[in-house]
Amino acid sequence: MTTRGRGLHGHVLESLGPAITAGDYPPGSVLRTDELAQRFEVSRSVMREAVRVLESMYLVESRRRVGVTVRPKSEWNVYDPQVIRWRLAGADRPHQLRSLTVLRSAIEPVAAGLAARHATPEQCAELTECALGMVATSRGHQLEGYLVHDVAFHRVILKASGNEMFARLGDVVAEVLSGRTHHDVMFEDPDPAAVTLHVQLAEAVRGGDAARAEELTREITVGALQELDVLAP
Repeated sequence: MTTRGRGLHGHVLESLGPAITAGDYPPGSVLRTDELAQRFEVSRSVMREAVRVLESMYLVESRRRVGVTVRPKSEWNVYDPQVIRWRLAGADRPHQLRSLTVLRSAIEPVAAGLAARHATPEQCAELTECALGMVATSRGHQLEGYLVHDVAFHRVILKASGNEMFARLGDVVAEVLSGRTHHDVMFEDPDPAAVTLHVQLAEAVRGGDAARAEELTREITVGALQELDVLAP
């Protein structure tokens, strides 16, 4: 759980946030903080803190004499990892997974090509270590262990690109990968071909082969989209 998800206001957020992103409170709905404080059995100050977090995500806005109003989905901060997590937990999961995977397919191949040009020796070593970890956990229904290495692998790719905008998408990609695992949108064991592609990608980055790195990453993301066709149509 994130820092802002702790404590009493975190308890409120973990109920109210998913309800908003799931559409239980349609855009334009007015939330009365006094009523919510009573419902969640928290103080007004705790409720106000929860509302401030929701405002920072652009899920709601507070207006004097009106109350807390739910904003249209088009205004949400859809890149916020918490918002992504809440949406993946709801009925919108297939659409959200597909949307995020398409984003990955547009960004990660370019990032991988840049990583092949700019990765440090330490980053290359870390990438190889992550790939080997994926291989080691790719059999025997070890999806949680595999996830740790998979997330770390893609974070390194994005960071090694040398582009700070790409690097900041590490949390977004982590939520996509975690969501697939935690909501059973994965096979019992990862696709062996995908695991091999990650190993080859680590080699391409280490070898400075930008074209090959970009090509391999495109294959990885296309494969992820094809898996969604089967598991989350």
